[in-house]
Amino acid sequence: MTAFRACGRGGRGRKNLRQTGGRQRAFDAAAEKRQNMAGMEIVLIVVIALLGMAIGSFLNVVIDRLPAGESIVFPASHCPACRRQLSAVELIPVISYLALRGRCRACHAGIPPRVLIVEIATGAAFALLAWHFGAADVDFAIAAFYFCLFEALAMIDLERHILPNVIVYPAAGFALAASIFIHGGTIVPGVLDAATGGLIGLGPFFLIAIVSRGGMGWGDVKMAALVGLVTGFPLVFVAILVAVVSGGLIAWLLIIFKVRSRKETIPFGPFLSLAAMATILWGQAMLDWYLGFLR
Repeated sequence: MTAFRACGRGGRGRKNLRQTGGRQRAFDAAAEKRQNMAGMEIVLIVVIALLGMAIGSFLNVVIDRLPAGESIVFPASHCPACRRQLSAVELIPVISYLALRGRCRACHAGIPPRVLIVEIATGAAFALLAWHFGAADVDFAIAAFYFCLFEALAMIDLERHILPNVIVYPAAGFALAASIFIHGGTIVPGVLDAATGGLIGLGPFFLIAIVSRGGMGWGDVKMAALVGLVTGFPLVFVAILVAVVSGGLIAWLLIIFKVRSRKETIPFGPFLSLAAMATILWGQAMLDWYLGFLR
């Protein structure tokens, strides 16, 4: 009888070992699957970043040509100094700029550092958006479009102190159309929220432009309305607050360190652009934090 019990306990022990081993193998397989998926996600984000750099190269064409009333299609990319058409190798984002040390291969005229900055910034933004939303999510495509839009407007305003209607008006039309047709379950606000956001963005800056008598340009007013259409109600309040606070802080620092004088104008478009981008990514979290703080 004792031997029989011992044999039974031994059988149960072997069964427990088999079960434990099975669970361990399943755990290891799940861990390996997660590692493989993480590796694939990293590769996908890298590919999207490279795509972003290529789109950044196109944005440089938009930034250079649209404010000047030129076509963004013809002629092909060329050196603005010697008018030589660029080869395919010279169009490779980031690498070509670094290899040429920021100069034309033929006439050695300088290439603006903005070209490199836009390409890197767009690639980094695409990678961040893919990580934040997921590369297969429709929100990624929408946010990527808006990031390109606001990046182009910011750079144009920095360089030329204008916000071209040829970009702002179609973008506003797109934002309004998106709020009608694709808002459900996405970062796009509904049509009522978008329209309300546009009016809230327009109103304060419209009054400031009138009262300041040139202290704020009408391009800033129209762009504020665009930001309101994109972010919608109530996130437009977050965008306005971020733009005003960041703009005021940077202006104060520039004056304190005597980079700019009080009489010099500082473009407000870049701050509206950065505020819109931040609101698209973290606007709801910032609003929830603020409302929770008030409680």
